[in-house]
Amino acid sequence: MDPKKAIRLALLCLSSFVAVVVAAPSILWKNSASVSMPSVISANPTAETDPSMPSVYRQGSSSLYIPVYLTKEKKVESLPLETYVRGVLAAEMPIEFELEALKAQAMAARTYIIRKQVEQEMGNLPPGEALVTDTINHQVYVSDLELKARWGSLYEGNSDKLDQAIRETEGVILTYDGKPIEANFFSTSNGYTENSEDYWNSYIPYLRSVPSPWDRTLSPRFKETVEMSAAVLRSKLGISSTLSVSTGSGSGLQVVELSQGHRIKKLRIAGKALSGREVREKLGLNSSQFQWSWQGERLQITTFGYGHGVGMSQWGAQGMALEGRKAEEIVKYFYTGIELGEAANFSKGNNSQKK
Repeated sequence: MDPKKAIRLALLCLSSFVAVVVAAPSILWKNSASVSMPSVISANPTAETDPSMPSVYRQGSSSLYIPVYLTKEKKVESLPLETYVRGVLAAEMPIEFELEALKAQAMAARTYIIRKQVEQEMGNLPPGEALVTDTINHQVYVSDLELKARWGSLYEGNSDKLDQAIRETEGVILTYDGKPIEANFFSTSNGYTENSEDYWNSYIPYLRSVPSPWDRTLSPRFKETVEMSAAVLRSKLGISSTLSVSTGSGSGLQVVELSQGHRIKKLRIAGKALSGREVREKLGLNSSQFQWSWQGERLQITTFGYGHGVGMSQWGAQGMALEGRKAEEIVKYFYTGIELGEAANFSKGNNSQKK
């Protein structure tokens, strides 16, 4: 072969090789970008477990896993702690809320499950190894698959926001006296949160009544009115005597005591003594702060707030976030005297933290 032709052929081959090498990374990047990856990696547990112990910790590993009973599937699935908290956050607080409110909720949700593991509270559970269910009996949890179906085209943006709230609070829990707190929360206050003993008859030092004025203007559930007949009222409250349908103090309903949180603590209905909580739960009312009036033969009841009122108000947290307050400030406002701690400090091997 002519030497000049040989040189030209070699140069041509070399340029082709370089073109392929340069193009290849862009091809690989494009392919990887088109693959839909989960926002939070959900590593399935290995076989290295003690089947007799419903623990959130895998044997031989410092990673936390939460055994959750999934009610629809009727099975227990072990989820990494942060994956579980992410699913609870998505279920328990509107994704439209401010990031700092979501972060406050994430810390409360994480604290709930860590405390439950430390205390080994196993109530309201089906037989098996689960630590919690995915229902309101514990904390509502939704999977990433469910979120994709629920959010549709909004999934990517909402998912990124969820991930940020989890990432920026990863491992953080709320503690009092060196232990995870009972991180109670609820939707909407009546303008104040409630002392724990005024609703549950149990004094908890960090669950104190504080003002929450934001709920009144922000929450769509702040005020609602329902009606029921005198017969239904008597049946649900177990009252045998006749109720008067007149107005004023002779109507058969009388407030005896209010709580510090401005809710009805005790009242009498047709001579029967009841707590505000009893009336709320038996009648299915939104709140234990309510007013009433007779409209003909029917009793009209107007409630203020939504939920038991103890701990963090979610709409209150949103109001604080809208004012520029940070998540740490929010949780320390609603949970009096608490500190931030680390979930890792309550690992299986750290028995000094357990009762």
